[in-house]
Amino acid sequence: MTERTRAGLRKVRPAGPGSRIRILAPASPCDRAEFDAGVLELQRLGFAPVYDERVFEKQSYVAGTAASRAAQVREAWLDPTIDAIIGVRGGYGSVQCLPMLNVDDLAGAPVAFIGYSDLTTIHSWLGCQVGVTSVHGPMLDRKLSAGPDAYDVLSFMRSLSSEPVGELQPDGVETLKSGEAAGPLFGGTLGQLLGSLGTPWPFTPPAGYVLFLDEVGERPYRLDRMLVHARQAGLFERASAVIVGQLPTCDEPNGTIAGRSVVADALADFRGPVLFGFPSGHTTTSLVTLPFGVHTRVIAGATPMVDIEESGAIGQ
Repeated sequence: MTERTRAGLRKVRPAGPGSRIRILAPASPCDRAEFDAGVLELQRLGFAPVYDERVFEKQSYVAGTAASRAAQVREAWLDPTIDAIIGVRGGYGSVQCLPMLNVDDLAGAPVAFIGYSDLTTIHSWLGCQVGVTSVHGPMLDRKLSAGPDAYDVLSFMRSLSSEPVGELQPDGVETLKSGEAAGPLFGGTLGQLLGSLGTPWPFTPPAGYVLFLDEVGERPYRLDRMLVHARQAGLFERASAVIVGQLPTCDEPNGTIAGRSVVADALADFRGPVLFGFPSGHTTTSLVTLPFGVHTRVIAGATPMVDIEESGAIGQ
């Protein structure tokens, strides 16, 4: 059985139809109608959703106290009957949980943690401090709740299985810099990755990694500022390739400056391949799921492709 990735991260237990999946809200609360629709979609896929009333807690803009949210995460990790964990939505609040999470909570075979946006904070902690794979995939709010048109079912299910996701060539992805490179895939929402720097839980992927960047609703000058910060922090220097998401609503309202052009300028002298418009995280089209911590090949040319060459779950 292969229990570690090529980069040395521990793989999670595989999950699929029949698996119990715990629903958590580490960040902001979710609308109840969205929640219920997301539960129905998980059931349609064959999962057995598990949750308790604490998932509906609200405290201002977060889903209950940090202590309550962190306790629920720990309980899910320590429950041997749970096969995967999925977030209800992003928003804000995951960072408040970090001081109350413990690497020892994942001493056994860990379970897959699924989500994006603000949950990038936990992805980064799992990958860089704990050394465990995770899944950058749909949450209940606005993705699973909207049904299979809002997310790619195949990449979602494969990301939780013991088989590699394989070749991904979604529509709309373009090459900003040609080339080919490979390494373990890490990343998420740029703001959360940068926010971790200088804390006890910094985003510190290994040299040669493939960097995936997502953002939403940031005007071009703010996006530029974050990309400059990432450069000065050495995130691009250590990366072998960069994959950028669709960056919805990151253009100037009057259309004079686009988020894409900001990215192209910021990465003009990057030494490896750069792709833009990959639909994972915040998307305007169907969300494609990416397992983090696994060996990934980026081929940037006339037909851009991301090839997830190993699984994030334990298998042959």
